Amino acid sequence: MESDEAAEHRMRTMVLEAFADTIIPGEKRGPDDAAIAGVDVGGGAVAGGAIDLLEDPAGGIAPALETICVELDEYAREHAAATGLDLDPDLPPFVGLPFEARTALIEKLTSPDHPDKQMWVGLALFCNMAFDSAPHMHTVDALASGHPGLLAMGYESPEPDGLWRFPTFSYGRQLADPHPSTTSTGSPA
Repeated sequence: MESDEAAEHRMRTMVLEAFADTIIPGEKRGPDDAAIAGVDVGGGAVAGGAIDLLEDPAGGIAPALETICVELDEYAREHAAATGLDLDPDLPPFVGLPFEARTALIEKLTSPDHPDKQMWVGLALFCNMAFDSAPHMHTVDALASGHPGLLAMGYESPEPDGLWRFPTFSYGRQLADPHPSTTSTGSPA
């Protein structure tokens, strides 16, 4: 039997996953996946590690996640009541919203006139970062594990020795000569 603490953590994780999936949608992990709406194919922010990044103490947002989830669920209850939606009593309110309602609510929370806009935009930025740059992982490990965001952007894998080398210039031509004090390794002297 699941402890109360474990159940609360599981529910909180579902709310965060539903938020992250609304920011960058992905496909469901299975038929019973309530947090992921499944409106896109491939991995989204959740598969990109949004929860790991949000819970990382280095990001500074982890201590506020409990409060953020409580507030998001309260806003979801209000949104459901205002729009005539019935929520599944077995799910956290935000998770119980259909994808379109999740999107509408997040648009409202991140609008310029919302008093807590900075908090919601910050949460959305963490979800984007997890997908776009995988800052919670070493880039080599992220690519080796098939990180969906880095692969979607066409991020090249390193050479077999783990280093990236770029034999051609990204603009098709050299833009400037190296500084005369640059060492053979590319470091400034």
